[in-house]
Amino acid sequence: MAKRIDLFDSTYSHFTKQVLETIRKETFGQDIGQNSWTTVDEYDRFLSWLDLRPEHHVLEVASGSGGPGLYVANRAGCRVTGIDANEAGVATATQSAADSNQAGQVTFTVANANSPLPFDDDSFDAVLCIDSMNHFPDRLKVFQQWRRILRPGRRAVFTDPVVITGPVTNDELALRSSIGLFLFAPIGVNEQLIETAGLRLVKQEDVTANAATVSGHWHGSRERHKDALIKIEGEERFAGLQQFFAAVHRLTTEKRLSRIVYLVEKPGLGTTIAS
Repeated sequence: MAKRIDLFDSTYSHFTKQVLETIRKETFGQDIGQNSWTTVDEYDRFLSWLDLRPEHHVLEVASGSGGPGLYVANRAGCRVTGIDANEAGVATATQSAADSNQAGQVTFTVANANSPLPFDDDSFDAVLCIDSMNHFPDRLKVFQQWRRILRPGRRAVFTDPVVITGPVTNDELALRSSIGLFLFAPIGVNEQLIETAGLRLVKQEDVTANAATVSGHWHGSRERHKDALIKIEGEERFAGLQQFFAAVHRLTTEKRLSRIVYLVEKPGLGTTIAS
């Protein structure tokens, strides 16, 4: 059985360390502070689906270090609110917003997306949730909250990076979920829950290839900077994370766990979703 290892707390606490910045650049090409399986070109494509304008307000769920949220605000000129359950991530994100003089445009707050969101109905023009849906065990309630806080006719983009699309052993599932709480679901479950929550599925795409590429680069870059990382992480955590990234790369390359992106929409006023 794989031992639970920390990816987020230590990463966010040491986010500005030079070695971690170097690893992000080697992993993603362009570093916007992401801690997921997305590259900037892919992120830009997802953003284009949301048709963002300067007057819009975006909710980023699982905002991490805040880098992607700041990137959205810069690119679209809109307001962004980021929420994350990790206090170290929110502290890092808040400092980054202050350092970039975007504190008036981008805000970050500690909030658990598994719980009712601390926002009014119909208060956001878009929701973004990249590679974190697997951490929400009651996914239907999460979707229902998104429907509540989205304005009519507006959209959400999310990725599920652990959709079961092939045979996976219990040891492989344990290793893939060694960094925290995970919910694994087969193809069809997200689609059903989206409909049950009263959202409309606009489109979905298989984006597993990005996860396979990024995880391979991440593992390789970490190995090249092993000595510096061990000083931050310790030998046990370093080895555990290397096993984790290797498992992600293997399972996505073999398409036994797939990464799917979904674009969903809250019906406009006066419209209903056909059953």
